[in-house]
Amino acid sequence: MQRAKKECQIQLQQQAAASTGCLGEWDNFSCWQNAAVGEVMTLPCPSPLLLLFGKNGNLSRKCTEKGWSNVYPIITIACSSNNTEEPNMLVFYRVVRVLSTLGHSLSLITLFTSTIIICLFRRLHCTRNYIHLNLFVSFVLRAMAVLTKDTLLFSDDENTDCSTQPSLVGCKASLVFFNYFIMANFFWLLVEGLYLHTLLLVIHPYSTCLSIYMLIGWGIPFVFMVAWIICRIYLEDTSCWEMNENPVPDRLINWPIMVSVIINFILFISIIRILVQKLRCTDVGGNDQSQYRRLAKSTLLLIPLFGVNYVVFVYLMEPDNKNMKKVKIFFDLGLGSFQGLIVAVLYCFLNSEVQSELRRTWRSLSLKRYVGRDCKLHAISVSRNGTENSQFPRNSRAQSILQTETTVL
Repeated sequence: MQRAKKECQIQLQQQAAASTGCLGEWDNFSCWQNAAVGEVMTLPCPSPLLLLFGKNGNLSRKCTEKGWSNVYPIITIACSSNNTEEPNMLVFYRVVRVLSTLGHSLSLITLFTSTIIICLFRRLHCTRNYIHLNLFVSFVLRAMAVLTKDTLLFSDDENTDCSTQPSLVGCKASLVFFNYFIMANFFWLLVEGLYLHTLLLVIHPYSTCLSIYMLIGWGIPFVFMVAWIICRIYLEDTSCWEMNENPVPDRLINWPIMVSVIINFILFISIIRILVQKLRCTDVGGNDQSQYRRLAKSTLLLIPLFGVNYVVFVYLMEPDNKNMKKVKIFFDLGLGSFQGLIVAVLYCFLNSEVQSELRRTWRSLSLKRYVGRDCKLHAISVSRNGTENSQFPRNSRAQSILQTETTVL
């Protein structure tokens, strides 16, 4: 509407002013040109309303001696309809986008912090935390790719529209990285399930090579992405590759993700079964309530790590029911964006090993600070009096305080 208003003002300025009749004007919806007295002007419905409601109506005004008549028929009757589904969907998409942006931003901050913590502390370097680290990185890359893609494709600024740019290489590359990082994130969730299931099943000490997990997490999605790019070039090389009219490229993305989610769900059920058996063996003298409490806690902790929430809609890749489609979009894009935040909090900030390392580091820094303060007080005392014995009571008191604080720490 703002663009139509600017175009109307330019057109009216270019027209010669009429001495008689009605002057052209913009009535907040349509652009009416100069007209003679008695002339009836008819215009189609404004294009924004046509996009919203899809109703092809006409609006008319008559130029009288007193000026323009009112628009007839009423614009709400001629150009709108009772079907308010499209405007409601636009509001719904905007809410989901804001929620998704918030979730990915918070996830990006917490995951980046978790990655730094695991990399800094050498005691945390093991296969299990290396797998967690790769999962965190996949979530970080996924969040960055989503935010970049939304900025390029769905920005409110019309100057960033990829379809109007001279070169679509950067826009297509953003879609390639976006799809690759999402697929890699799902496969690293699968790696988490495989690793934990292997630990619970194997009795003797055994460790799978980390390179195998790296191949599953980063290598398999790379193979499918190469196939997707080839299919895009030869089957559907249109616009910014964001449209999916040909089903083949879309299946190369969705089907591997669907298979990884199903396999992870099977591993999740198997792990819960193993946990039930182990709890029954270890809690022989315990009550059923404690067993159920521990089992529920283990289950809730494993759900975000395995991505079990995706199983609910895995069979609905493109649901036909519009209400079900809204529910799927809300959970997958809206609430699903907070999964990285939940994983970072549960498996880094609430991890007992990480907390012990942070406490150990804090104690070390506190001890150094108190020791440095005591040495500084001692040096000042010696420099003022030239001898250490004159300030012996004060230094002894400082040392006793230091010993007390060190003991407390």
